[in-house]
Amino acid sequence: MGAPLFIVWRESVEALLVIGILYAWLRRENFISLTKQLWIGTGLGLVLAGLLAVMFWVASNWFAGAGGEWFFTIMMLVAALLILQMVVWMHYHGRGIKKYLEQEAVNSLQKTGSGIGILVLAMLAVAREGSETVVFLAGVGVQQQGTSLSFFILGGVLGFILALLTFWLLQKSSTIISWKWFFFISELLLLLIGGGLFISAFDKAAAQISSYNLPEWVYHFIDDPVWSSAWLIPDNSTLTGLTGYHAEPSLMQVIVFIFYWFCAVLFCHIRLNKNKSS
Repeated sequence: MGAPLFIVWRESVEALLVIGILYAWLRRENFISLTKQLWIGTGLGLVLAGLLAVMFWVASNWFAGAGGEWFFTIMMLVAALLILQMVVWMHYHGRGIKKYLEQEAVNSLQKTGSGIGILVLAMLAVAREGSETVVFLAGVGVQQQGTSLSFFILGGVLGFILALLTFWLLQKSSTIISWKWFFFISELLLLLIGGGLFISAFDKAAAQISSYNLPEWVYHFIDDPVWSSAWLIPDNSTLTGLTGYHAEPSLMQVIVFIFYWFCAVLFCHIRLNKNKSS
């Protein structure tokens, strides 16, 4: 329940932020009549994200056997890389997201001369956040196979309630919690989940290729533990699901973990430098 709760919480807060910025801009610029288009766009964005969820559900039930295992492997890999891309994007646009959205709203009104531009902008923004949520949850669902569906649903509901409370606190008082710290902490936790998904994807791929007749060193690379930290922190399904932690990791798992975090730090550093120079 932990990962679904956090993912829905984080993505819902970001979606609420986008809608909140657009709504405040419409009121400030005396475009109150266009708030109807804003809410319609929000609803359509949720519908698009829901359609993606249905497509994932149908695909997961349609695939079977080895093909299904590779499909689920790719799903986890895509979710992990999408998390990385989203965090890097927020590092580049995070500070100027308000200005960016307001400029997009101005451009939309200038192009269409009506509320259709606001509708489309809201729809795309919400669909993006909703689609990310669907992909992340799909990846976590594959990673944590065997977890009751009711726990996922409960985690999602609690995550959305927590998102409403968090957004209210962020809007009302920056002394309790600031947007800067919210994004920093949530991005760090997202990367932990992304790293866990990345490792799980390689684990599932390794399980598939291990059935072939491969050189002995390949099996040592993907199976033999490099060390054991079970005496300190034993294997735990929740911890593994959130971070990819293994008490007895193989060399493959160690390299994959280092590679993911190296890319995260490198790309975020590059984006920050571009931000400072621009």
